Amino acid sequence: MGYGRFTHHFNNAIRNGNSVLAVITPIMAMMCLICLTVYFGFDHRPDDARRLLHLIRLSQSVFIFNVLYGLILMFRTTLRTNRIIKWIVDIAVLLSLLPLVYPRPAHPWLPWMESLLYSRAFLFAVTGAYSVVELCYALMRVTSRRTNPSLLMSGSFLFFILIGSFVLMLPKCTITPISYADSLFVATSAVCITGLTPVDIATTFTPAGLLVLALLMQIGGLGVLTFTSFFALFFSGSTSVYNQLLIRDLIYSKTMNALIPTLLYILGFTMVIEIAGAAAIYLAIPDSLGLDGTDKLIFAGFHSLSSFCNAGFSCLPDGMANPILMADGLSIYVVTSVLIFAGAIGFPILVNFKEIAGGHLRKLWGRLHHRRVNVPLHLFDLNTKLVLVTSLGILAFSTVAFLTLEYDNTLAGMSWDQKLVQSVFNSLTPRSAGFVSVDPADFMTVTLFLVVIQMWIGGSSQSLGGGIKVNTVAAIFLNMRSVITGQQRARAFDRMISVGSIRRANAVVTLAIGAFIVFTVAELFLEPDMALKPLLFEVTSALFTVGSSLGVTSSLCDASKVTLCLAMFVGRVGIISLLAGLAGTRRDKSQYFPEENIIIN
Repeated sequence: MGYGRFTHHFNNAIRNGNSVLAVITPIMAMMCLICLTVYFGFDHRPDDARRLLHLIRLSQSVFIFNVLYGLILMFRTTLRTNRIIKWIVDIAVLLSLLPLVYPRPAHPWLPWMESLLYSRAFLFAVTGAYSVVELCYALMRVTSRRTNPSLLMSGSFLFFILIGSFVLMLPKCTITPISYADSLFVATSAVCITGLTPVDIATTFTPAGLLVLALLMQIGGLGVLTFTSFFALFFSGSTSVYNQLLIRDLIYSKTMNALIPTLLYILGFTMVIEIAGAAAIYLAIPDSLGLDGTDKLIFAGFHSLSSFCNAGFSCLPDGMANPILMADGLSIYVVTSVLIFAGAIGFPILVNFKEIAGGHLRKLWGRLHHRRVNVPLHLFDLNTKLVLVTSLGILAFSTVAFLTLEYDNTLAGMSWDQKLVQSVFNSLTPRSAGFVSVDPADFMTVTLFLVVIQMWIGGSSQSLGGGIKVNTVAAIFLNMRSVITGQQRARAFDRMISVGSIRRANAVVTLAIGAFIVFTVAELFLEPDMALKPLLFEVTSALFTVGSSLGVTSSLCDASKVTLCLAMFVGRVGIISLLAGLAGTRRDKSQYFPEENIIIN
């Protein structure tokens, strides 16, 4: 029987086998990642290390069988769907089979190749990479089944919070052991890019722990679905139409054909900005900090990522309030401020910037070649204009207000340059970043109130910032202006704002106030002996994913920490998204009901 007749005759059996492998392989991938984490996270006795190695080998065997099954029995489908990087991962898995079937040669042709293929490092790298890719495919298959996007996003954040909470407790991640409540709090704060922490990051975590923390911040900042979408679309073209529609809405892509370019732009922009920020911070580190070359690299990379993700974590003792940094590292605050603003501006704005730059380049190219190039008349969309005007307006006002109010208070004794830089820095961080250079507990009461308002507003929509978003604030005020002036619809920049946007903005504000009341009451109940002001500040900081504190985080009880973890999770996922996922979609019957006015005055 020929190959074609065999595959045709047993087509149903082959497909059923592939379905079984589609379930088993992700399970083994998850087991493999857990084993790798435990293997590198603990110091093991030889027997325990061998058991872990056997489990990793078992996962490797399943991966090899899965690749061979696709190549032998489903070759046409595999050839059609796999792309270049997926082929590289599959070939690497097959190469890991060589040490199992061929003994290590005494006189290899290529010694370096023999050392690579027969090393445990190669085994761990290949199985780890294949596990990540396979789990990304599994998640995208789940989305193809029309899983509720809100629940999927919430579940993905919760998954990485729980995984991170256990990984951060590993002996090789911590200098001094921490409780699970503190580990859960730090993991939640990292994935939700908040920055609140009950422990001192610099004295608690090792470089391995800082690496885990950085990964959690990066995953939480860009979003789990952004990473998995990139893997699924860039490694394979087998995603469903529903899946691609979900990704399009997630990354604000205007066309289906622009999914991969937009994903590459978002991820590429993130990497370029973080690398450039790390280089700028590295060059700006003062010698008086006493850091060696390795510590400088860790400090620069960690702070660049934390700043752009608006996470607010610092690996320096006393954080950004370090006295040496305050005295000699003024340029670091400038670089950090730029990174914070870039992260809080929002990916839709960045995508629009790309379109604007592309439009001008096409126009310039047409002029150089004496050709007429059609470029849209309005390159800046309404969302971009509103965000830029509102963000810059809030930043200017808050900088002037902070400089005026704190000039002879927390800024006393500084030079004019230091006061100006610190005013800008401390006007940006309450919007979401959570870095602290001057202690908020020493702020004047009116300054603290303005900081709370900034925390409530946050960054822009679909950004790495928190709060109710500047888009929401702009829509609310524009709608209020239209009501006061007797206009039928809210408008800005000669554009009408949709009723749906206004309704959503009103819902966000209402739910944010409701959530704040609920979490505040819960914290007051759990901490009856604590003063009201620091508790209100702590709840605001957690719910709107800011990370600033009046210094009471470490003194909270475990129940209070768990409550704030829930507040950070709700603030990062979004109250509307979470409730929409739980409530589900219902049929709209409002069009069948008569309309009637209610008295509002």
